Amino acid sequence: MKPLNTTISAIPPSGIRRFFDIAAEMDDVISLGVGEPDFVTPWRIREAGIYALERGYTTYTGNAGLPKLRELVCADLASRYDAHYEPATECLVTTGVSEGLDLAFRVLLNPGEEVIVPEPCYVAYQPCVAFAGGVPVGVPTHAEDGFAIDIAAVETAVTPRTKAILIGSPANPTGAVQPPEVLRELVALAERHDLYLLSDEIYDRLTYVGTHTCLGAVPCARERTVVLGGFSKAQAMTGWRVGWLAAPEPIAELCLRVHQYTMLCAPHVSQIAAVEALTSAEGDVAEMVADYDRRRRVFVKGLREAGLDCPEPAGAFYAFPSIRASGLDSETFAERLLREESVAVVPGSVFGSPGEGHIRCSYATALPQLEQAVERIGNFLRRL
Repeated sequence: MKPLNTTISAIPPSGIRRFFDIAAEMDDVISLGVGEPDFVTPWRIREAGIYALERGYTTYTGNAGLPKLRELVCADLASRYDAHYEPATECLVTTGVSEGLDLAFRVLLNPGEEVIVPEPCYVAYQPCVAFAGGVPVGVPTHAEDGFAIDIAAVETAVTPRTKAILIGSPANPTGAVQPPEVLRELVALAERHDLYLLSDEIYDRLTYVGTHTCLGAVPCARERTVVLGGFSKAQAMTGWRVGWLAAPEPIAELCLRVHQYTMLCAPHVSQIAAVEALTSAEGDVAEMVADYDRRRRVFVKGLREAGLDCPEPAGAFYAFPSIRASGLDSETFAERLLREESVAVVPGSVFGSPGEGHIRCSYATALPQLEQAVERIGNFLRRL
């Protein structure tokens, strides 16, 4: 048989899934691995979806998404972050942020062009670059700097083939929030080298220290920036698969063109539920965010008391403690912790080489389970 696509064949399976496959065969496992809210989608949003089904809204929508939803997304960006986009021409409803990321790379990249990706980073970033024909170039960030982007290191990585820089803030896996001054320096760097910027802001509402800065609102950023967001995290709508992309019209138009031929549109019912989320569910979101913040403080305190050096995550719902003092590499630590104490975490190495020496722990789980997990981690460390 002729060989299959060599780029896709060269990408390893997600390093996260292996530990969940092991955990699925065990009893009494506390999972701190899944990047998914433990909350059910708020009732008022679910009810809107149920009502939409009862009314027969089971058809396609326009390719770009429901006009009402695009208007609400743009109004929210404007009122919350002073980021201004035209709903009709600069906003596209996508099937989750993942599709938006794929669309943006397909539109921005020609074969062989490079995308700089600060690491540790979400496991899908670099494969998405490669799937679009690009070349991902990792640039390390460091715990001692709060995982802030090192502008000098990014500039050193720029070559004549560099086309774009991708960031996530608040970040998966570190929980880091990029300071406004770093974002301004990043925009200035992009101007100097005529680069595009992609900003994954799916965790924007889950910012606990300071306030979120939308990259599209930073002066001089808008014309070269693609902003990605959605409803999976703050509104607990992971399974509804609905997100959005905001970008200057020339970029948004071509993203829509790819979307027309591949996804056609995000699910109609999900879009109606997302409309409800933006019009009526602010109180629900605030309650969930406050609960995450409470868990964050309790969990990080517990990890530190157990003996792990843990930077304070300023956003998202992940802690990224150092396990270097254990003498184990991150994969060995995660596997032994799972088998010996039935606690599932993700080795930091799967998020890029700068993640080695850390583990990712999601605190999107009930507080009693987090407290029990900390106790088990402490037992494991004492045995070591």
